[in-house]
This record gives sequence, C-alpha cells and structure tokens, in this order.
Amino acid sequence: MAQDDKPTREQAEAAVRTLLRWAGDDPAREGLLDTPKRVAKAYQDWFSGYGEDPADYLKRTFEEVEGYDEMIVLRDIEFESHCEHHMAPIIGKAHVGYLPDGKVVGISKLARVVETYARRLQVQEKMTAQIAQVIQEVLQPRGVGVVIEGAHECMTTRGVHKRGVSMVTSKMLGSFRDDARTRAEFLQFIDVGPGR
Repeated sequence: MAQDDKPTREQAEAAVRTLLRWAGDDPAREGLLDTPKRVAKAYQDWFSGYGEDPADYLKRTFEEVEGYDEMIVLRDIEFESHCEHHMAPIIGKAHVGYLPDGKVVGISKLARVVETYARRLQVQEKMTAQIAQVIQEVLQPRGVGVVIEGAHECMTTRGVHKRGVSMVTSKMLGSFRDDARTRAEFLQFIDVGPGR
C-alpha cells in the first residue's frame, strides 16, 4: 500500500470505535474511552514488519571465519504473528539453519528476519518460505532450512476450539533440499516435536 493511501491515526481509531459498536458495546463508556488509541498503538507494534526490509539485516556479513563451512543453526526463535484470515495471534518458534559459502551473518540478524516477517499479517506456510528465500537470496549459502512451529489462536479460540495443537511447516533450499544427510543433520539439531 502506498503511504498516500494509508489511513490516518484518527481514521484507525474511528474504525475501532465502529467495531466496538458492532460488537454491541458503547465506545463512549469509561472502560472503552482509550481503547481505540490503545488498539492503534498495538497495531503499530504488531505490524511494524511492514516498515522494515528483512534483507537489510542480512547485508552485513563476516568473511573472517577461519574457513568455517559447517552448518549454522539458530533454534527456538520465539515469535508472535497474526493470521491474515482472522487477525488472530499465531504464537510459535522458528528454527533457521544455513550452510555458509564463505560468509556468515550475525546470529541476531537471523532472529530479526524472523521477527520482521512475523510482524505482518501472515499465513505460516508463506512466512516459512519468505524467511528461507530472503536468506538464500542475500547470503547465497549452499543451503537453507527453516522450520516453524506455531499455535494458531484462530483455531483454538474460535471455530473448532482445539487447544494444544501446533502446526509445523518447513522450507528447505539448496543442499538442505537435495542432500538427505544435510536435512537430517538440521532436523536433528533442532529436534522438533513433543517432549523435546
């Protein structure tokens, strides 16, 4: 969306008041007076990923790694996102691995890439692919693996009301896709599943 088309803060707050009325409450009552402001502020935080380019976090790399060319894995990157279908929270963990080809990136940058994509309206499958693809495009490693485990509140708090269910998605590129041993090593490192 172009910045010219973006609604103003006042328009966003008015929309929240409309939703409060639609839900059956009175936005003018004491407990809800500041709710539109709070919701607009929360949206700025929850969806701050639209104002960031995840590729920027990966541009500063290090080549002085003494020839290190083995797998690098950052696991258990906690994230909070929102599903684009119901705007309900998705709470989970991402596991990211790559096989460097002469350069590495600071590990906090991998977490920032996850965070940037998570802070947008998402579908978990799309988010998994986006993270893997940006790492592949910018770092150009020999391979990338991304696994995401997420609990979807759109399923636990509405609809079928099933708690304790998590969804697991993965995206493997390069050697993580082509070499079963590389993929197995990555999956062993992250040890995905119950009872971990």
